[in-house]
Amino acid sequence: MSPQSAPGPRPLLTVREDEVELSAIRAQGAGGQNVNKVSSAIHLRFDIRASSLPDDVKERLLALRDSRITQDGVLVIKAQQHRTQDMNRLDAYSRLHELINSVALPPKPRRATKPSYSSKQERLAGKSRRSETKVSRATVRRLDD
Repeated sequence: MSPQSAPGPRPLLTVREDEVELSAIRAQGAGGQNVNKVSSAIHLRFDIRASSLPDDVKERLLALRDSRITQDGVLVIKAQQHRTQDMNRLDAYSRLHELINSVALPPKPRRATKPSYSSKQERLAGKSRRSETKVSRATVRRLDD
């Protein structure tokens, strides 16, 4: 097989910026005056069903049991780790791309296999050894009883 004809990994999926809704909100938790005054946290909303992603990727995304995906198929990511809005925006985008690319490739189908003949023989031999061990523990009866 030549390198050109070998099926390579699927390219990483990206999301168009016009499909993402960003809004700046105030961060929660400790942080003093900066948290109280500055809207540095980012709320990212991404409508999976209305996106330009391939249909199979959309299905796998919607099938995820993720609390960030609403009943309507909207992915909501809240980024508030950093002090600046730009850093939180980058964090939100990277988390979005990470989630999408985690389902970009379809899972490998499971092929049922059978145990080999030698593994069956080994299992049965082990059962026999265990049985002999237990039989040897039994109380010995005398013949004259």
